[in-house]
Amino acid sequence: MRLTRSGERSMLRVEERPYTRKLGENMTKIVLLAAAAAMSLGLPAFGGSHGDGPVKAGFVYVGPIGDGGWTYEHHQGLLAVEEHFGDKVETVYQESVPEGADAERAMTQMALQGADIIFTTSFGYMDPTINVAANFPDVKFEHATGYKRADNVSTYSARFYEGRAVQGHIAGKMTKTNKIGYIASYPIPEVIRGINSAYIHAKKANPDVEMSVIWVYTWFDPPKEADAAKALIDNGVDVVLQHTDSTAPQAAAAEAGVISFGQASDMSEYAPLPRVSSIIDNWAPYYIARVQAVMDGTWESVDTWDGIGPGMVEIGEITDAVPADVKAEAEALRDAIGSGEYHAFTGPLNKQDGSPWLAEGETADDGTLVGMNFYVEGITGEIPN
Repeated sequence: MRLTRSGERSMLRVEERPYTRKLGENMTKIVLLAAAAAMSLGLPAFGGSHGDGPVKAGFVYVGPIGDGGWTYEHHQGLLAVEEHFGDKVETVYQESVPEGADAERAMTQMALQGADIIFTTSFGYMDPTINVAANFPDVKFEHATGYKRADNVSTYSARFYEGRAVQGHIAGKMTKTNKIGYIASYPIPEVIRGINSAYIHAKKANPDVEMSVIWVYTWFDPPKEADAAKALIDNGVDVVLQHTDSTAPQAAAAEAGVISFGQASDMSEYAPLPRVSSIIDNWAPYYIARVQAVMDGTWESVDTWDGIGPGMVEIGEITDAVPADVKAEAEALRDAIGSGEYHAFTGPLNKQDGSPWLAEGETADDGTLVGMNFYVEGITGEIPN
């Protein structure tokens, strides 16, 4: 995908091949052979040799920077790093990198070209990140939404489920058909947590609410996402939530006159109404802090999971499409979650099969949430393998 300037949001000028800044497209075999040769000869590791020059930070993206959502917000974090550090930092990125062997090649290229720190921004990059990090022990790696760490690999994620709770409350209050829909990407704990949180809070707001889930097995595929939204709407859904990255579901919702929410980014310019709010992923402070740690020589492997309170998850403007009393309730819920007064997973809650999960007033522990692989009671359908 080619964009006229860095960070511009556009989904209209898509090409078949991903755009790569400062990285060659035909280096794969060369860099992998070079890495293997260096290790076999016992030569010093490539990359990570930060001295008095600028820190070089690399970013590997699963989608295009103009997706308007997930990758767009990660790229805003890159731009914030550039603005904050000026000539003390050099950044490189590669967008639309598939999760798998292509990701290993992209990371290897960055490491060989002198990256001091590499941010890999999708769950499916987890094993590739661990594999490449083992070959480049002097390079720092940061993997988003995963759980595998190493001495030179940190993990970081946001508590998106906190934002889903707020969305679920609004959805439950505003549906007229009592049917809300959820477009889900992949059946991983991060997505399952979001579905459960949205449903729990929609059900609290409206005991008659039902939720339909469509799995699309993609992070970014506008036509497929639009088709999923249309299928939900054809089934009577009048509120659409999503855990995919494009604005296509909002466009479909706007055409049908039903409610939608922005995902990962504000997205307000794409469907001002009946869109009612959004979840915004704010990565910039984290990226700035981690690059600073490399500069200071204080970087260490950590696991970060922040939410509304620390500001990694934000709730976008709640528009005038939402009644004033519902808006006030949603903002109060947001503030209670942010302050720690309320936890989005608070009992009594049962699992889908009716077995007890959380007792009255009990809250879910992070270990259960990180590995969540079940629906809560009331959601129909099965989680695919």
